[in-house]
Amino acid sequence: MQSTKKQKSVVREWLEAIIGSLILTAFIITFIAQSFSVQGTSMMPTLWNSQRLLVDKISYRFIEPSPGEIIVFKFPVNQRDEFIKRVIGVPGDTVAIIDGNVFINQELIKEEYISEPAMRDFYPQVVPEDHYFVLGDNRNNSLDSRDMRVSFVPKELVVGRAVWSYWPLSRIEIVRPPAIFAQK
Repeated sequence: MQSTKKQKSVVREWLEAIIGSLILTAFIITFIAQSFSVQGTSMMPTLWNSQRLLVDKISYRFIEPSPGEIIVFKFPVNQRDEFIKRVIGVPGDTVAIIDGNVFINQELIKEEYISEPAMRDFYPQVVPEDHYFVLGDNRNNSLDSRDMRVSFVPKELVVGRAVWSYWPLSRIEIVRPPAIFAQK
C-alpha cells in the first residue's frame, strides 16, 4: 500500500533546517546573548585586544548592573560603536578620582585589577538616575565616563554584561567582578 502523504524532498528539509536555525540564531543574538570582540587596550590587564567574550543581554532586563561588573554599551556619540568598560558607580553614588584614587561615596576603592592609577582627577559628582559611571581598567588609555563624549552612560544604551571569555583558549574563564566589589 502506497502512502498518500508526499515525502519532503531532501533539499526542502535542508532549507527548513537552515531557515529555522537562522531564525533561532537571530532571536538569541537579539534578545539573549551575543559574542563580543574586545577592541583596543582600554580594559588591560583584565581584557586584551581581540579577546572574545559572551555578553548576556537578558539579565539587565530584570536586574540593575552592579559595581565591578564589565558591561558592553553603545557609544553615546555614535551608537553603531560598542564599548566595554567596568561599572564603578551606580545611580545615587558620588564618584570622585583624586590623585589616582577612586572614591565611591567618599570611600576609597582599592583597585588591584587596574594597570596603573588614573593621572586625571574627576571631581565628585553624583551618578544620575538610570545612568552608570564606567571606567576602563587601563585608566590612562581609556575613553570612559571621565570624558564628555561618554559621560554617565544611560541605562538604555547598555547592551549587556560580559559573562564568559572564550578566546583565546588560554584566557577561558567566567568574568567576575573583583573581590573589592563583593565586599560592598
